[in-house]
Amino acid sequence: MLLAIDVGNTRVKGAVFKQDILLGSFIFESDSIQKEISKILIQYPEITDLMVSSVGKLSENDFSDFQNRLKIHFITHQSSFPFINEYKTPATLGIDRMILASGAVLRYPKQNRLIIDAGTAITYDFIDEKDKYWGGAISAGINLRYKALNDYTAKLPLLEKPEEDYFIGETTAESIHSGVINGVIFEIEGYINSLKGKFDNFIIILTGGDADFLAKRLKSTIFANRNFLLESLNDLYQYQHYND
Repeated sequence: MLLAIDVGNTRVKGAVFKQDILLGSFIFESDSIQKEISKILIQYPEITDLMVSSVGKLSENDFSDFQNRLKIHFITHQSSFPFINEYKTPATLGIDRMILASGAVLRYPKQNRLIIDAGTAITYDFIDEKDKYWGGAISAGINLRYKALNDYTAKLPLLEKPEEDYFIGETTAESIHSGVINGVIFEIEGYINSLKGKFDNFIIILTGGDADFLAKRLKSTIFANRNFLLESLNDLYQYQHYND
């Protein structure tokens, strides 16, 4: 049984897998990671392996308390991945993006794939049907855009994404909502349409904390799965296990 841990920019996410079956998922703050993992191990005593992906501030030392109980796998740039990395600066490519690319390759073979991870940042990753990873784009996520407008202007308020949709904002708040949300939607749709004009046999995977919110508003046909990174960690664990 596997515990997959994703240390992100703002929170830690985890999931327990028995082969391909997701048994439970968790979200907690990074400063309580030892306590939370200990609770998970009590709840699932059959866990034998821990797979860790980190783009946050935690290091391997933060998991040392579990070395005697679990086989710990830290994903690094030297790990084995199921794609050919054509990124011009491979050492700077985020581990989270490499894991998402791995999941796309392993789950959707022989297709052109675009993974959109809508979290603190929005990342776009393109892997072609020959399993070559080429790169993509990085932009500010929804909450970051709201925060930037508040931080770098004198009078604009700090808002959170609304349930209602606004196009022509009739107040300052509605105008901010329109600019942020429609700006993200137009960006994503534009990126998708540009790639679709160049490639066929195309699949789009949307994940991250804002995946469900955006999926309701996008016109493009997508697979929305907010747990795709954790599931990709499990896929990569099995790939590495059977290909070592």
